[in-house]
Amino acid sequence: MVDASSKFQDSLPISSDELLKTLDQWNIKYNLFVHVPLRTVEDSKKVQGIFISSENGGGHVKNLYLRDKKKKNILLVAQQDQTVDLKKLSKNLGFSNLSFGSPERLMQHLGVRPGSVTPLSMITGVKNDVSLFLDKNLKSKSVIYIHPLVNDRTIEMTIENLEKFFSKIGISYIWTDL
Repeated sequence: MVDASSKFQDSLPISSDELLKTLDQWNIKYNLFVHVPLRTVEDSKKVQGIFISSENGGGHVKNLYLRDKKKKNILLVAQQDQTVDLKKLSKNLGFSNLSFGSPERLMQHLGVRPGSVTPLSMITGVKNDVSLFLDKNLKSKSVIYIHPLVNDRTIEMTIENLEKFFSKIGISYIWTDL
């Protein structure tokens, strides 16, 4: 069975290895960690001892791929323990009836599988009209931890370097208060 690990990265529109090479070419600094596949926040919390803690400035996130009833695609990047009320979020962001997108749509619009959703998947999402929203609380973090398109790797980078990546791919994004 195909999963979201680097073992199957060559079946993605852009492999994790290609993404990392691109980050290097763009001089976007990061630290790479390799670990067991992490599909959920709960899985992630089991290995977070190798990262900077939230209390010490580590931005541990969850990424939600959402669609509204008009088939608009949204990627929401929030702190991992942030409660997200989809009804409230729909109203606050001006969308109608947000719900989770299917695995097929996730691959089609962001080029990743469930368990590996990441703001870095906007390298594909930018071509597919995906709107990006980031939790304002992440701005205060010294670093953020995100998957490089696969769920058995995590990269640590500053918010400034993440914003540099967004600039390089030409995506606009909105910092939002959740």
